[in-house]
Order: sequence, then C-alpha cells, then structure tokens
Amino acid sequence: MAEYAPLTAKQCQYIERSDRCWLNVAEGGKRAGKNVINLIAWAACLEDHPDKLHLAAGVSISAAKLNIIDSDGFGLKWIFKGRCREGQYEDRDALFIRTRTGEKIVLISGGGDKLSAAKIKGQTYGSVYVTEANECHPDFIKEVFTRTLSSHNRKIFFDLNPMPPSHWFYQEILDFYDREAAAGTVTGYNYEHFTVLDNLSISTEKLQTLLKTYDKGSIWYSRDILGLRTSASGRIYGAYHYDDVAVTREWLRQQQFVELTVGVDVGGTDATAATLTGLTRGYKTLCHIDGYYHKQGMNDKMDEATYALEIVRWLMPWTTVYPFIGTIYVDSAAKLFVRALKNALDAARLSKFAVRSTDKSDGILPRIELAETLFVQGRYKICENMTKWHEAYQMATWVPEEYAKGEWVRLDDGSYPIDCLDSAEYSFYPLMRYLI
Repeated sequence: MAEYAPLTAKQCQYIERSDRCWLNVAEGGKRAGKNVINLIAWAACLEDHPDKLHLAAGVSISAAKLNIIDSDGFGLKWIFKGRCREGQYEDRDALFIRTRTGEKIVLISGGGDKLSAAKIKGQTYGSVYVTEANECHPDFIKEVFTRTLSSHNRKIFFDLNPMPPSHWFYQEILDFYDREAAAGTVTGYNYEHFTVLDNLSISTEKLQTLLKTYDKGSIWYSRDILGLRTSASGRIYGAYHYDDVAVTREWLRQQQFVELTVGVDVGGTDATAATLTGLTRGYKTLCHIDGYYHKQGMNDKMDEATYALEIVRWLMPWTTVYPFIGTIYVDSAAKLFVRALKNALDAARLSKFAVRSTDKSDGILPRIELAETLFVQGRYKICENMTKWHEAYQMATWVPEEYAKGEWVRLDDGSYPIDCLDSAEYSFYPLMRYLI
C-alpha cells in the first residue's frame, strides 16, 4: 500500500474552512501542495453538492486535465476511482462522477483567451475549480463568478502562483476581498498562502537539494520558494558572475565533452548568432565554446543563403577539433534558413550534421530558469573570448510592464546582444532532461 505524507495544520484548516466558504484561494510557491489541497476540498464538496453540473478549468483544456482531472494520481479521476468515467457532455470534455447524492458532471474548459468566456455561458455551475487562475483571461474569470450565482451551494476554488502586486487578478479580485474581509464586511472568503515548507511529502534532503538550485537574492527564490508577489526589475540572471563563469581556452582543452551541439538564432534586421556548446561527462557542466555574431548594418546585409555559408565556414575548423559535433538547432521560424543551411552543409561535405527546428512551445521562462539553475550550481561556463555572450547574460533585464500582465518578456531594445541568449538556449534546452 502506498504511503502518503500527512497534511499540516494549515492545510487541514484551509480544507475545513472551505466547507463554509464560497470563495477559496490557495496561493503560493511551487511544489507547495496548493493543487492537492484544493482537490481534496473540492472532492468533498462534489460528494454532497445538490447541483449536477460543475466546471474544471485552466488556462487551456490540457492544463485543466493535467492539474485537476489527473494531477499525478491525486486528481478527481483518482479520488473517485471506480465511480467515474471520462466522456462527452453536449460535445464538451467531461468527467462523470457517481456520488452519494447522485451523478455529478464536471465539464472541462480552457480559459486562456477572450473567447473562453463565451464557451461557459448558458450554464449554471454548482461549483468551479480554476487552476492557475491568474493566468486565465479576465473575462473568463468574471464569467466564472457570474455562472455560479444561482448555485444551490456556491463554491469557487482557485489556485495560483504569485504574480506582481499590480497584476489585474489582485487589483480586480483578491485586493477587494482582502480589504472587505479585514473590515468584516464580507463572509465566505477563504484565503491561504502556502510554500514548499508546507509540503510534507518532500523530505529534508530533497528540500535542501532544491534550495541549492536557487540564488536567495533572486526573483526566482522570492516567487518559487517564498511564494511572494514579486515585481520584475533589474537583472534576469542574478546568479551570473563573470569570474565564476568565464573559462580559458586552456580550460577547454582539458575537458572531455561527451556531446556538442550548435544553436542558431537568425536575425532579419536584428543580429544572427550561433553558439557552439559542449557538455562534459555525466552532463555535469555546460560550456559555450565559441560563437558567431553578425548584426545587419555592420557590414553588407546578408540573406539566408549567405548566413548559412558564413556559419558553416565558422563551424568548419571546430569540426576538426570536435569531429563528433551532433545537432544544429535553429529558430523554428527560420524555415528558409534551415533549407539553406542543409544545402551549405552538403556542399561542405558536412551532411552528417542533423539540422532541427527548435521547439519553443514551452515559452522562454523554462529556458531562463534552467540557465539560472546551472549558474547557481556552478555548472554553466562560457569561454572568455565570447564577449557578446558575457555582455548579454550580464545585462539582460525584464520588461516590467509585460511582467505585470503575467508575461515573461526580455527587454529587446538593442541595449545588449539578446540574440546571443536565444542561440545559446537553442543549443542546450533540447538536452534539459539530462541537465536537471
């Protein structure tokens, strides 16, 4: 029989309060158990709820299924295992649950865009659980409140990771309920802040290992570990320090690289950059060995075919030093360049290289977090002659206005060579599973 960690007093109190509260909000850092706590509370609510129709939502349908329906074995389909089935209800994904008060139908919806609100209109939901609620569209969240007004036992559950204090979710929703609750003019509001320290399923050793991957002065530590509502300002890579990261050619000659890759970011009016990256035995250390950088306007403008030839010429000498260079990862938007690069490699008798488009579906944040983690661990190195790359990591900053909206956007105003960061990330992010 599987063993489960006990709940803390704070977690139990939140669940108990949810029985008499209509708005339940679990906010905090990563791996804090927010999702599981809300699932326990919501499942208890569904068991005896007088209404038949309910709603599970996230920024997308897949996010709702992943975090609410499945949730790594703790979701609704596992809590009600043997008493539920997945299916369709009026052409919408749903989970049908047999409870002691009759069948409950949990519709599954995405709420990430303005059109999402229209998809949940026309129904009254007895209860709703929205995971990562502050990443959903404002119109969708407002519609959630409206769609539950006629419930016979109104219940709304939100879990959320912290955003900046100026984020719309706080200004338009939580700040109001916080003020009213403090003044005693509103009832039924259940808010709790959780951190990884509240998750007793994580051992002390695992927690210590996790904390070692964070710079305690960084935005990541404040957000992920402390679960604080942080504003993005200052440098992105707070753990980057030149003296710790820069390595010499002599250092490179002493390393045994087990895998080498190249990342290419193709610019139009911006710069084109390529990064040669090596990974040492056991994927212990990542090192940028050399780079190519050209900004339009510095010399004659070049088309895709010319850039492809330039990058092959830059790479050729390295193929004698490292004959086992493997894959070249290229910006997925640069389809013409990919074709031109393959032709240039064939012409140079280097067709052994695999050329692949970089999958950027995860977004920029995981790439940045991986780099920052490796900097903290001392496992990220950059050859000292790659001055543009050092400059980029030293000077990269967020766009505060975009972060306030919930978007992670690096400042791209020409003040530093951001294209070096993109090409560097393309070279190592596909190997993330070996690095973490």
